[in-house]
Amino acid sequence: MIRAALVTLLLLFGLAPPASADRLKDITSVAGVRSNPLVGYGVVVGLSGSGDGNSGLTLQSLQSLISRLGLTVEASDLNAKNAAAVMVTAELPPFMKEGQVLDVTVSTVGSAKSLKGGTLLMTPLMGADGEIYAIAQGNLIVGGLGVQGQDGSSLTVNVPTVGRIPRGATVERIVEAPFQDTDSLVLNLNRPDFSTAAAVAKAINEVFGPGIASALDGTSVAVRAPYDPNQRVTFMGMLENIEVTPDAPAARVVVNSRTGTVVIGGHVRVTPAAITHGSLTVSISEDPQVNQSATVVNGDGTVVVPGETTVTPDSTITATEEANRAFVFDPGVSLTSLVDAINAVGASPSDLVAILEALREAGALRAELVVI
Repeated sequence: MIRAALVTLLLLFGLAPPASADRLKDITSVAGVRSNPLVGYGVVVGLSGSGDGNSGLTLQSLQSLISRLGLTVEASDLNAKNAAAVMVTAELPPFMKEGQVLDVTVSTVGSAKSLKGGTLLMTPLMGADGEIYAIAQGNLIVGGLGVQGQDGSSLTVNVPTVGRIPRGATVERIVEAPFQDTDSLVLNLNRPDFSTAAAVAKAINEVFGPGIASALDGTSVAVRAPYDPNQRVTFMGMLENIEVTPDAPAARVVVNSRTGTVVIGGHVRVTPAAITHGSLTVSISEDPQVNQSATVVNGDGTVVVPGETTVTPDSTITATEEANRAFVFDPGVSLTSLVDAINAVGASPSDLVAILEALREAGALRAELVVI
C-alpha cells in the first residue's frame, strides 16, 4: 500500500503545474548528509627546473619516498629543482563508494615557481579523524604561467603554483551517513526562520498526511520516513520537490563600510522623522604682509642700518553651507519612499550611512542595521 501511494504521489507531482514557490531541495538540507574535506601531503615530480631546489622539506620527502621503494640514498645527493612539496585537497561528497573518483586540487608549500607539466605521486588523503579515505595520483592541469629572465625580470599569468587533477583520486573508504539508520529525516533550513519552518511542516503534511512532519525549532523540521531503503529514497525524491513559499526575511539594512555599498531590505520602515542633510565647508586662507625697512643715508654720510623685517598676519575665514532642505518621513514609509527622499538631497553612500545611523539612534528606523 505504501508503494502504491508513493507511485500515485509521483504521478500527481508529474502532472502538477509549476508554482512560483521554492523547492525544499533549494532551501533545506538533510541533517548528516554532507561532504567531508580531505587533505594530504605529497610530492610533484617532472617539473622543468621550476621546483623547490634545495629545500630541506622536499629533499627529505624525496629521500623517504625513494627509501620506501627499496633504495638507499642520502638527502645531500638529491636535487629537487624538478620536484615540489605540495598539499593535496579534495571534497568527499556524501554516499560515495569505494572505487569512485574525485577531483583534487594541488598547491605548493615550498619555493616552487610553477607546477606546469608535473605529476603528483601517490598521495593518501585523510579526513578529520586521521583515517585515509582516498588515494590521489596523476598529471596536473595548471592554468597559470610563470617565466623569469636571467636579468631578474619575470612574468606571471594567473597562479601557476596551483593545479587540479580531474578524477585524480580514488575513494578507498566510505563515510557512513545516518540517512538509512534513523526513524526520521531532519530537514535544516538554509536560513533559520520560525515561520518558514512551520510552512515547511504544513506543506509536507498536506502532501503525505497529518503527523508526518513536525517543526522542531526555527531551523529544523523532522519528517517520518519509510523503513524500506528503496521506499526511503523514493520518498526523499518526492519530499525535496515539494514547493514552499518562504516567509519574508526580517527588516535589515546591510552596510559594507569598505566599499560603501548599502543594501536595504524591502520591509524596512521608518516612523515619523524629520531630517536635514547638508554640509558645512570652512576655509581659512593666509596672506601674511611682510614689511622690510629701507636703508637710510644722511647728508653727513651716516648710514642707518634698517630694522628687522616684520610679518603681519592677514587671515581670511569663510564658511559655506549647502542650502539643502529638510525632508519629513510619514508613518510607515516604505523602501521606495525612503530611497527617493535620500536621493533627492544628493546623498553619497557615506551620507546615506550617516542618515541611517542617525535614524536608528533616534528610534525611527524599524530595521536591524548591520555593518560588515
